[in-house]
Amino acid sequence: MQQGTLMRKVKSKSWKKQRYFKLQDDCMTIWYQSKRTGKTESAFSISDVETVREGHQSEVLQSLAEEFPPECCFTIVFYGRRGNLDLIAGSAEEAQCWVQGLRQLIEPRFFPLTLTLFSPTWIRDWFQKADKNKDGRMNFKEVQHLLKMMNVDMNEDHALRLFQDADKSESGTLEGEEFVLFYKTLTQREEVLSLFQEFSEDGKKLTLLELVDFLRQEQLEDEGTEELAMELIDKYEPSETARARHVLSADGFLMYLCSPEGSIFNPQHRVLWQDMNQPLCHYFISSSHNTYLIEDQIRGQSSIEGYIRALKRGCRCLEVDCWDGPNGEPMVYHGHTFTSKIPFREVVSTLGKTSWGISSSPPPLMGTSPPSSHPRRSWAFQGASLSPIPQELKHKILLKGKKIGRLEDMLDGPGDEVPDVSDDDNGAEAEEERRRAKVGISWDSALQKDKETVAQALSDCVIYCKSVSFRDFQEARSHSRPSEISSLSEAKARKLIRDAGNEFVRHNAWQLTRIYPSGMRTDSSNYSPQEMWNVGCQIVALNFQTAGMEMDLCDGLFSQNGRCGYVLKPPFMRDEETLFNPSDPGSREGPGPITLTIQVISGQQLPKVANSKDRAIIDPLVRVEIYGVPADQARQETKYIENNGFNPYWDETLQFQLHVPELALVRFVVEDYDKTSRNDFVGQFTLAFANIKPGYRHIHLLSKDGTSIPPSSLFVHIRITE
Repeated sequence: MQQGTLMRKVKSKSWKKQRYFKLQDDCMTIWYQSKRTGKTESAFSISDVETVREGHQSEVLQSLAEEFPPECCFTIVFYGRRGNLDLIAGSAEEAQCWVQGLRQLIEPRFFPLTLTLFSPTWIRDWFQKADKNKDGRMNFKEVQHLLKMMNVDMNEDHALRLFQDADKSESGTLEGEEFVLFYKTLTQREEVLSLFQEFSEDGKKLTLLELVDFLRQEQLEDEGTEELAMELIDKYEPSETARARHVLSADGFLMYLCSPEGSIFNPQHRVLWQDMNQPLCHYFISSSHNTYLIEDQIRGQSSIEGYIRALKRGCRCLEVDCWDGPNGEPMVYHGHTFTSKIPFREVVSTLGKTSWGISSSPPPLMGTSPPSSHPRRSWAFQGASLSPIPQELKHKILLKGKKIGRLEDMLDGPGDEVPDVSDDDNGAEAEEERRRAKVGISWDSALQKDKETVAQALSDCVIYCKSVSFRDFQEARSHSRPSEISSLSEAKARKLIRDAGNEFVRHNAWQLTRIYPSGMRTDSSNYSPQEMWNVGCQIVALNFQTAGMEMDLCDGLFSQNGRCGYVLKPPFMRDEETLFNPSDPGSREGPGPITLTIQVISGQQLPKVANSKDRAIIDPLVRVEIYGVPADQARQETKYIENNGFNPYWDETLQFQLHVPELALVRFVVEDYDKTSRNDFVGQFTLAFANIKPGYRHIHLLSKDGTSIPPSSLFVHIRITE
């Protein structure tokens, strides 16, 4: 038997062991064994792999950058909290073979009905799991084991009938096409077939006109419907004969409904669809807090992996807390705590390699500047305006931090002689000095203090995001500038929301505001970002390492617009004279409330609860949660279905009234009902209301960590009325 590919498995700069890696014949499992002993060390399933990164895109591989070229290095990233696997191949060709091969195997696929529609990976995966004695066949006992794994509590007599119907050879086992037939029967979707037959005259196919009727009446597609129908047939109909006749079979119909075009998320909003020529303050910006931490705030590990994960997740505002280290080498960590430290140079190197890999035209990356480091390079934007826009700042990094003097002084250029100022400018300067005197800070003393604590080279890097303290909205409106930014704790922000909601919205229409978690959140827990977005706060910093509802909302809002990390605020939040106050939804200009009606029809292959017993079957329920202005906050749930996580059928209708739909997020949560204790989390999906596509739609569920868990999904019918 071929030993496999010899590669180095790396855990640290000093721990590099040679291992043989091989993809098993099932194309689902990779094992690796020691070169020295020949003993199999470990194995993992392809379904556990989230992505593959090329080059020095991990902390360990970056530390070996001078020893091994990036062309030979790659990192396998797993779902959940499992550690990454860093590998070094013997050649660039071997590395590419593994990288491209793995990417093809883990490419996301939607769950179809028959073998022709359906990824062989899923068939093989279930067969391998069911075939306990590994003889390439599946007996009835193994079928029963498979049903338990698939969350199906089926009557034994019914399961035996399905087994015997599929056993065409009457051998007492299933193999090859027999297993495919069994799986097809098991996964038949009666609710989808019923919908198909409602629009099909003969119950066997949808003609082009029948499909057009369905798209117009149910999916509310009103533009280019005939062209869309042709595209769907060409793309999703498995039969060449049917495609040639321009008809859609039941299999093709299900394939369409499970596709991106049949998703609840409007596919046109997946790409960059918003205006990117507005001032920065007109956008919500995906932002992280203490990005370097991947655990708690006191003793947690600092790692460049935190930056990589945040950037891959679409984050565009990162935090770098930099402190003096040994031999003048600045280090990044949470100051005055016991967190581990990473060199500043490694963070900068990581940002340079990772920041622009998310998009063909990436928006600007923002970051808090280190308080005591002295960078060797600085970037300046010549001819800068006081109201920058993302489109003009693509491929740029903006630093937020303290600054000596004002932006206007820099715009004359370093070393240039500052021209004489007019009387108006002198008057403004005098007013500035009077203001600072009034609040007890003289201009000279403040400038001197800045010079003592901030290196000039670092100050020169701060252009558009000069950090200033916030006193109140009146003072900010009179004396602050659009190029400045204030940071507020979550508690202070809540008080301002409660006491002066409209003023807060107006302030955020012309200046950036950053919100950060309370210092009491030592466990890296999060606050709800929604209440901050309700008043237009742009940079709402969250602990990305902590899963939960808060990060679901963040991922849900920023999953649109090409995942660029920038989402344009509604028009009434970009107007400096707006009357909008989130506590008074009637203050919003525009049409009245809308009604969102959600028919929760069914679920498909819901995952088992983590750490549940082997034979346990879940009792799933669906809860729909609305997050938005206080008047729109709501939640409703279905009844639970006993002992069926495979194909539960609810057919329940939930209805919500939204007063400010532009700010609403909708979260679908599946839980395992427990009458004696708290329900267990099964899966979720969150999206902005603005991205919902009405009609019959599938919702492809995500795990607690925000990763895909195919083929788990919900089937719903959405209606939106005024």
